[in-house]
Amino acid sequence: MKKILVLFWISFLLFSCEEFKTRKITSEEILIEETRDFNWHEVDEYPAFSECRSITEVELAKACFGNKVAQYFYSRLEAKQPVVTEALDDTLYLYLKISENGKPAIDSMEIDSLVLRQLPQIRTWLSQSVDSLPKIYPATKRGIPVKTTFRMPVVIKAE
Repeated sequence: MKKILVLFWISFLLFSCEEFKTRKITSEEILIEETRDFNWHEVDEYPAFSECRSITEVELAKACFGNKVAQYFYSRLEAKQPVVTEALDDTLYLYLKISENGKPAIDSMEIDSLVLRQLPQIRTWLSQSVDSLPKIYPATKRGIPVKTTFRMPVVIKAE
């Protein structure tokens, strides 16, 4: 009886060791696993001006950046004091690209033809505003600076 019990334990140990084998994972498998779960459309930290850098909550940081850009554009456009012949109440969209170095640039613009007729220099004014933005810290993903593009609405009201 003892011999059977000993044989049973020995066979159990021999066959159960197979369950404890470890499998070696290659770096390619780790990379594939990471990129499959990686959200490429979200950043960990949004671009920021120096006064917005201390904000840690993502949505508040995004709002701070958007508000500062909007304030800057509106103050620049107001300084131009454009004269219009018809009342304007329209929204144009500016696609603002921030490079991984923090350099802003206009990617594209969506401007209604009425606004272009009334304010033919609006493209130039917006480009000049972007070129003179203060220092921007780029967005980051996992601590690495990345480029981002934002769709910024600019409300044009003139009477």
